[in-house]
Amino acid sequence: MAAGERPATMRAVQYSGYGGGAAALKFVEIHVPSVKKDEVLVKVEAASINQSDLMTQKGMMRPFHPKFPFIPVNNVSGEIVEVGSAVREFKVGDKVVSKLDFWTAGGLAEYVATSDKLTVARPAGISAADAAGVPVAGLTALQALKAIGTKFDGSGTSGGADVLITAASSGVGTYAVQLAKLGNHRVTATCGARNLGLVAGLGADEVLDYKTPEGAALSSPSGKKYDYIVNISNKNKWSVFKPRLSSHGRVVDVAPNFGNFVASVVTLFSRRKKLSLVSLKMSKEDLGLLLELMREGKLRTVVDSRHPFEKAADAWARSLSGHATGKVIVEM
Repeated sequence: MAAGERPATMRAVQYSGYGGGAAALKFVEIHVPSVKKDEVLVKVEAASINQSDLMTQKGMMRPFHPKFPFIPVNNVSGEIVEVGSAVREFKVGDKVVSKLDFWTAGGLAEYVATSDKLTVARPAGISAADAAGVPVAGLTALQALKAIGTKFDGSGTSGGADVLITAASSGVGTYAVQLAKLGNHRVTATCGARNLGLVAGLGADEVLDYKTPEGAALSSPSGKKYDYIVNISNKNKWSVFKPRLSSHGRVVDVAPNFGNFVASVVTLFSRRKKLSLVSLKMSKEDLGLLLELMREGKLRTVVDSRHPFEKAADAWARSLSGHATGKVIVEM
């Protein structure tokens, strides 16, 4: 097993029970994790917080997950300082991005051990902060758009479709708008009033303030129906989507509420309007594509705020506020 510089202990942020928000996060000094034969040890340079991290703390999977005490956060970027004996793809000194295992997480720490199957190389020229924002949010956006046949060279069968993206100023939404435009779609997007200009700047052709009557009804300013709706908000309902769809329109829902889950079952075999659920799947190929698009300057991470590791609780509170635009980043 090859090894770089590796201290015996590290600082980490953890919580010891459900709930409590940012106040429940505590700094601890613990042993640097050992690596298994198919793992790499990453010195974390930046981490990003996702809604799944917050929901885990709130008890989304109570009582099965997590095992306490728990170091949260699944998205990190950093430098490899040690590799397991079976790892061939990476070496000490490589800059990487990793979507950590959901069940073990561990991203809010100075070091984290992660499988080489969950890790990809970070291209030169992409900062750790920008890369750390990508795995969960970027993959969710990419896979939702791939689910409707989007090809990012313009060759897909759904190229040129009318697409609505909800919650477009969120972490997932900011990536989704950019990716939809790369797929040659005509994009209508919803967000809060203060982010209308930002979302338009990302490429949206029409932008709706979700608090206005038109925005709440998801009504296109040009009066068109949508071929596809990429739903990122858990507050939207099938009853609002359905009249806005074209005759064979489809909703792809990445944040379903109970009503939309039911709608996905009811419309499963529909030949006309339907709602489908899309769940994130880790794909090194997809993550590599996102990073390559970033390297080429075709995709960017919208960063809401950057917080030093010592202020990780502030980053957590910002994420919990529901007012973040894009990604909240913790820098080590």
